[in-house]
Amino acid sequence: MVINSRFFNRSELIGFVALALVLFVILPLSLDIFRLNLVAKYLTYAFVGIGLVLCWGYGGILSLGQGVFFGLGGYCMAMYLKLEASSVANTKIQSTPGIPDFMDWNQITQVPLFWKPFHSFPLTVLAILVVPAFFAFIIGAAMFKRRVGGVYFAIITQAIAAILTILIVGQQGYTGGINGITDLRTLLGWDIRPDGAKYILYFVCCFLLLGTMFLARFVLASKLGRILVATRDKEDRVRFSGYDVANYKTFVFCLASAMAAVGGAMFTLQVGFMSPSFVGIVPSIEMVIFCAVGGRQSIVGAVAGTLLVNWGKTLFSEAFPQLCCKTETSCAVCAGRYAC
Repeated sequence: MVINSRFFNRSELIGFVALALVLFVILPLSLDIFRLNLVAKYLTYAFVGIGLVLCWGYGGILSLGQGVFFGLGGYCMAMYLKLEASSVANTKIQSTPGIPDFMDWNQITQVPLFWKPFHSFPLTVLAILVVPAFFAFIIGAAMFKRRVGGVYFAIITQAIAAILTILIVGQQGYTGGINGITDLRTLLGWDIRPDGAKYILYFVCCFLLLGTMFLARFVLASKLGRILVATRDKEDRVRFSGYDVANYKTFVFCLASAMAAVGGAMFTLQVGFMSPSFVGIVPSIEMVIFCAVGGRQSIVGAVAGTLLVNWGKTLFSEAFPQLCCKTETSCAVCAGRYAC
């Protein structure tokens, strides 16, 4: 078999094959379902890490608000699953059957208009990709056309993450508030809670992750990838050469947001809920840490860094549960200072 040297070099090919072997063979054979489901949860963060490799590692765009897009994708999936779980038969004890329980608790008597498209699974899949990408397009067009970048862009995205978190918490009747959207049971009538379903979702997540990695590699091997690197190193020279730098930066930012949203949707399926705690500043900074640990210019490294950091967090929290929260807060503060 002949490998296109422009698409893969030898070390990258070895990394892809080794990662696939670990994900599809070694981990399923060596871990019980509880640990394997934890790994699946970690892998959903890796989608964000791959997007950061594109926009930060190669495009020079540091976003401290990728949790926004992860959360948007997760909430889109959660809205569909919640509507499916809120049939009249399942909610007959409510004062208004047929609507999500948190809406009933907040005295809302019908499903809001913006929830209605999520009765359809195809529209939900479309929304998972389009809604975060469109939101990223608005941010990118507003910032990059005005040549806002560097630390200023990072701070703005961080502020957006904080604003969206406050908005979600404040609109409890429509979003579930601080608790988020919980008690998610089935996908197209298929129960996602049993161990067998967790195994299937794990492999689905792995296939989607490898597909995302190949997409990222394709982008980097194309003319767009070379322009991104040139923009990162000498933006003014690229602009004077006749390229619209803002459009290229906006596109890669939208692509990274769509990747993060897919991860958020898979996260919702894996853990069975979505809450604003995965949208805000701290998770967004942690996602940058995952990418930085693995190497911000390595696609395989982004996945490896995500697994390494999260596995370390899990082991540390199990060994020292009383110190876990304080340590996470300190790490987030330090990461914010380093990133800026």
